[in-house]
Amino acid sequence: MFKRIKNKFLRYTLISVYFLIVFFCAIELNFLWLFGYSPDMQDIKNPSLSLSSEVYSADGKLLGRYFRENRSPVEFKEISPSLINALVATEDARFYQHNGVDFYSFFTSMLSTAKGDRRGGSTITQQLAKNLFETRKRKSQGLIKHIPVLKTLVFKCKEWLTAFKIEHVYSKQEILTLYLNTVPFGNNSFGIKTATKKYFNKNPDAVNPAEAATLIGMLKATSTYNPINHPDKAVDRRNTVLKQMNKYGYLNTSDLNTYSNKQLDLDLSYVEDDSQGDSYIRRAVEKWLAKWCADNNYNLYEDGLKIYTTIDSHLQEYAEEAVAEKMKMLQKRFDNLWGKKNPWRDQNGVEIPDYAFKTAQKLAVYKTLAKKYHGKTDSIRLALSVKKKMTIFSWNGDRDTTLSTLDSIAYYARILNTGMMTIEPTTGKIKVWVGGIDHKYFNYDHVNQSKRQAGSTFKPFAYVTALDNGFSPCDKFTDKPVSIKFKDEGKDQVWEPKNADFNFSGREMSLRWAMGKSVNSITAQLTEKVGWDKIVEYAHKCGIESPLKSVPSVSLGTNDVSVYEMVRAYSTFLNRGNKIDPLLVTKITDGDGNVLQEFTLKTEKVLSEETAWLMLYMFRGGMEEPGGTSQALWEYDGLWKSGNNQIGGKTGTSSGYVDGWYMGITKDLVTGIWVGADDRSVHFTSSETGEGSHTALPIFGSFMQRVYADPNSGYTRGPFPKPWVKITKSYDCPSPNIKTDSLSVDSLNIDSSLAKPLAPPSNQNIPKEKQAPNK
Repeated sequence: MFKRIKNKFLRYTLISVYFLIVFFCAIELNFLWLFGYSPDMQDIKNPSLSLSSEVYSADGKLLGRYFRENRSPVEFKEISPSLINALVATEDARFYQHNGVDFYSFFTSMLSTAKGDRRGGSTITQQLAKNLFETRKRKSQGLIKHIPVLKTLVFKCKEWLTAFKIEHVYSKQEILTLYLNTVPFGNNSFGIKTATKKYFNKNPDAVNPAEAATLIGMLKATSTYNPINHPDKAVDRRNTVLKQMNKYGYLNTSDLNTYSNKQLDLDLSYVEDDSQGDSYIRRAVEKWLAKWCADNNYNLYEDGLKIYTTIDSHLQEYAEEAVAEKMKMLQKRFDNLWGKKNPWRDQNGVEIPDYAFKTAQKLAVYKTLAKKYHGKTDSIRLALSVKKKMTIFSWNGDRDTTLSTLDSIAYYARILNTGMMTIEPTTGKIKVWVGGIDHKYFNYDHVNQSKRQAGSTFKPFAYVTALDNGFSPCDKFTDKPVSIKFKDEGKDQVWEPKNADFNFSGREMSLRWAMGKSVNSITAQLTEKVGWDKIVEYAHKCGIESPLKSVPSVSLGTNDVSVYEMVRAYSTFLNRGNKIDPLLVTKITDGDGNVLQEFTLKTEKVLSEETAWLMLYMFRGGMEEPGGTSQALWEYDGLWKSGNNQIGGKTGTSSGYVDGWYMGITKDLVTGIWVGADDRSVHFTSSETGEGSHTALPIFGSFMQRVYADPNSGYTRGPFPKPWVKITKSYDCPSPNIKTDSLSVDSLNIDSSLAKPLAPPSNQNIPKEKQAPNK
């Protein structure tokens, strides 16, 4: 029997020590799975920086990985002493005195926090433990994660234990090296070498104390103290670090004053090829899973997940081939059109003066230069005019050249881009995602990031509103001048739209013919009948999420929308009136194949099956009605072969030929395509070159030609589905009495370089009259 210790202080002290030992042992052993995983000595000796996650297509092809591209480890001897001194002085002044945990700093930080001056008490070794071994992440959490205060206490104790282990295995120099090689510095930069190259275009051994202080200062908050985005805050934080270096004897007072008064002197000219393995699909999946990862505490870049998408690798390949083929031709046409003239023009067609410099003012580098040169425009312009070696995009492959920043802006402003997405409406699965012509040079995704005026591709929302509110496809309107009075922001306005060819035929036309031929005057009359507020309501109901200004011109596509939204909304018609929430990912597993999440299709009934089917009938008018704007598709071998294939679609062109669209529908798929320059002031100048029927439609034709040519694609030619319910409205409209003749490239006013001239199917009734440009 142990004798009872009479001294209460000693007795309670020993009991406390005993329980502390038991508590730490329980944490280390993860007793009853309460405390979660703790790194063992083997983990400490062989740290794994992260596990990449993999993205697969629906047919099992690896599409990409998520990993830390911008990480380039260095040895201790390659790191400037200024970086080491700045780090120690700011983050852990007693680093060389403790064994991983500084209890003195810990208790003083608790006292400071109690007084309202919150500051951290973690050592560099503890921070390394937390960052490198994720002591607070999902796999390290046990059942106590649901108990707030206890959870924090356990996390802190686990960091202490891990820090002691690290100090037992590694020297102080090795700990500093590990820390600087793994810590994030913002802008997708991990590790000190990547940071010094990105911000100062120097190796880590070449930075001066001011540069070192700037980088180490970022560690407190990489976004807040980012020298590119927040130069003033970065300077203040840098000077705080410099004072710390002076306080602890790493910097004399004279140097403190010198470096505190220096400008940031960033050098952002270094460009690292960090696009390896990147793609529009990879980025789209990351965005699609952002909320799921946040809700479930997963990191795509570190947790080794396997992500299975809905993308069909074969269709994706065909889409990319079609884009490359047609966009290269379109770029040549655009370059021939403008020649040596500058294409950036205002609404009156007058060249925008000093375009490149004005564009540069929107860039982060301009803010940095403005700070450096105190806003002196001449000095900033001179810096932006300095030529440097770079590799640029071209349709003939990467090209090495020498350009200034202003030259580069002018060069890239001329390049046309595109966004393309294909979906299978019945399953909601996204089969194709082409965010642009080359992700390496154009990171901006033109499927879901970019929003542009939809032009006439928005007209179907006026027609579906009409069909769902008493009208039928055969109801007739007259193509005549229209004048609509309305109020906009309290002011009286009059809208008088013109047809694309600036003529009014005076002809009576069915709604189907009018939509197929894309007649603005009749769409405007219909808009006035059903109400523009109602059209906005139906567009949102079908799947458009962007805000829409409710004015009469809404039906002609004057609002900005994305390709993603348009494809989603058009899918409602093929999916029996059910709006879908598109699927890009079907399943996520861990590295061992255990299913973490499966995603299923969510739908909402927004249209009757009759209205949805009638809209498919309306869309066919673009191919079957005289002057239909989709008829150039008959020029593509394989789209009409066997004589019973049906295709629906809608062209669209915004004012000034800035944006070209095509929305294509087959019995199985809906595809949306946008074509244009990223800057709206750069565009084609005429209907013969810039309409959607000449820019976006050829990509769709080339794509579907490839899909149908592949017997293993899973998609075949054929007619649209028969009515799902009894159709109560008249729809078999009599054909207009117009003289017809055989189809030719000239009769359809299309570019023969973008369409292979072939004879049409013999049973097609297509007019010889020249197609009016579609807006």
